Amino acid sequence: MHKGDCFLKIVLLSIVLSVTKISYGQIPYNYARWDSDGLFLNNGTVMRYISFRGGKISTTSLRIPDSKFNFVNAEIAEPEWVLESDEQFQKGQLRKEQNPLEFSFLKNGISINGNSGWKIIGIENIARGQGKGAVLKLVREDIGLSITYLLYPNLPVIRKRLEFINLGENEIRIENLDIESLNLPWGNTHNMVYRNYARNKHIGPFIGEWDDPLVAMQSKNQNRGILIGNEAPDVLKRISACLDEKSLKAGLTYSDQDYPFRIWLEPGETWKSPWTFIIPYTGVTPSEAISGTLASYVREHMGIRLTELQNKPTFVYNTWNPFRKEINEKLILELAKAASECGIEEFVIDDGWQTNRGDWEIDYNKFPNGLKPVFDSIKTMGMKPGLWLALATVEEGSRILQEHPEWCVKYSDGSPTSVHAKVKNKYTVCMTSGWKDYIRDVILNLVHEHGLEYLKLDLAIVTGAYMFDRSRSGCYSKEHTHKDREESFLEIYNSTWQLFDELHAKAPELFIDCTFETMGALQTIDYDMCKHAEGNWLSNFEQQVPWGSQRVRQMAWWRSNVIPATALVIGNQTMDDPQWELSMKSLIGTLPIMLRDPRKVPTDDKQKMRKWADWMQEKQKSFNIMMYRQDLLGFGEPQEGNWDGWCRINTKSKQGGFENKRTVRISGLHPDQIYNIHHAPKNKLVAQLSGLELKEKGFEVFIADKYGGEVYSVEQR
Repeated sequence: MHKGDCFLKIVLLSIVLSVTKISYGQIPYNYARWDSDGLFLNNGTVMRYISFRGGKISTTSLRIPDSKFNFVNAEIAEPEWVLESDEQFQKGQLRKEQNPLEFSFLKNGISINGNSGWKIIGIENIARGQGKGAVLKLVREDIGLSITYLLYPNLPVIRKRLEFINLGENEIRIENLDIESLNLPWGNTHNMVYRNYARNKHIGPFIGEWDDPLVAMQSKNQNRGILIGNEAPDVLKRISACLDEKSLKAGLTYSDQDYPFRIWLEPGETWKSPWTFIIPYTGVTPSEAISGTLASYVREHMGIRLTELQNKPTFVYNTWNPFRKEINEKLILELAKAASECGIEEFVIDDGWQTNRGDWEIDYNKFPNGLKPVFDSIKTMGMKPGLWLALATVEEGSRILQEHPEWCVKYSDGSPTSVHAKVKNKYTVCMTSGWKDYIRDVILNLVHEHGLEYLKLDLAIVTGAYMFDRSRSGCYSKEHTHKDREESFLEIYNSTWQLFDELHAKAPELFIDCTFETMGALQTIDYDMCKHAEGNWLSNFEQQVPWGSQRVRQMAWWRSNVIPATALVIGNQTMDDPQWELSMKSLIGTLPIMLRDPRKVPTDDKQKMRKWADWMQEKQKSFNIMMYRQDLLGFGEPQEGNWDGWCRINTKSKQGGFENKRTVRISGLHPDQIYNIHHAPKNKLVAQLSGLELKEKGFEVFIADKYGGEVYSVEQR
């Protein structure tokens, strides 16, 4: 938590809002303007009006320019310049509802929301990156609240965050926090919810969970909708819809849920919530809004780590399958030589290199010369060396556990425990204790002294993907920086993200792979992780082709709808499978990673694999394809008996990409430009078509095998 200086209390209470009526007329796109009646946000692509009436703060208008539709149902509390072109409102065709709550929370068990009688003490312009907007400052009794709204150039996105300050003399408890709270303008029975990474449909009241970083609300009758996103961490995120027939909310988990959010504020202390965002859209499907506006926002403005990483990997190897912990220097060097011949870029040594989980010292029985000469050899072969670590797990007998038993996560009875699984002799340490700085220094030593460049961080820190006793999650300790178990959830996530940020500050090009087990739920990934780590090991699919490769494509299809595809590290497809090429073609839609024994790959296959690797690297250098992936029109979820496909079109430059399937049509290109379609990896020219022809007619793809795939590049001539 961020400690606020006491003088802030005095400043906040002494500020007086001084505004005058503004004659708007033709409103320029200046992002934020306000008067004594309300705050108007406008970037030319989305407009939002927040009304101030009688101590009530409420969004009464949410619109897209040139559209007569208001995406918020509310009492008519808008100035004439908002209403004058709205025929629906003039004719009284929309229901008049109670104003949206704007936000809501429990303070010491008492419900408070935007209608709870707030005093406005100031409004300020704000700029953050390319985002611009306003901060609305409020006071009610002993609590101060700042609401930040950000808009971005040429995108109908409004991002929102709350900041609390305790202005009283006693500590306060914040729970059940909804950062965003709006009213849908269409009925519950006509609201189609797209949940579970916006892939599954749901009708009726809805409460989301960790697999809902983004949810689409679509009015099927009106062909319009709202995307609502939540940048809170994993098991703490909550999006709800229509629980009272009309409301749409995004924030943190409630006190009656399995992983409840809570924050305590001492007098003078401040706390900032995670961000949420909304994207209203009309005339398009949810998928089009997601692949267009959402993808641009995530890639260009959210602040994800992949954007910062200059050299993005395109082909990774990991030792886990089949060697498990049975590794040594001789084996690693043999595997590295064979992997380099296959075109591998990152060579990751998994579990087994260390003496124990906790001290993280090199096992010199396995690596008599240490890791540095091994890493140096890997680099000489043209690859980046990587290691696996269990981020917050210690074993009995480790020196660090004996020295600092107080760092352990505690169960309700005060005993040390593991939140990963019910095991003996292994414990989880709390990231809000001194462990965070200790493990940071261990990792930085591996980076600076040994040359580590890829870091796979594993096993649970907050709650276990395989732990069904929900009480064995979070930390009950009274010796760490969190006040109680409920507060520990968010504090542990935030401390982990701080660790990642500190690592990147010292090693900007370090690739951090934060596995789903570390995140805390099965095969989960979200925006908050993507802002602090580059990738997430999502699975362990060890089936051979075709079933394993099909599961890879299913997982990629499921998650890449809303999450950057290159953050998806999907294991464990094998290099020595005779049909490895279908796995390769399936993996190209994510961050390609392969396992097993590259020494067993025939020479001809090594050469072919190297061609694929070179082809992927060349396309990444030319078109930055690793930052893009879109659904391919006409193809759905991969499943037995169906064709499936995707494309990775650089929609910013409108160049490059690849896709596979039968008659393939591609949108998002320049209609008048001519594009060359090459068959990979040999770059055989198969067609020359304009962007318009690619969109309307497409080109034919033939796959002879029952289980097969083809990959093509589309490049501007």
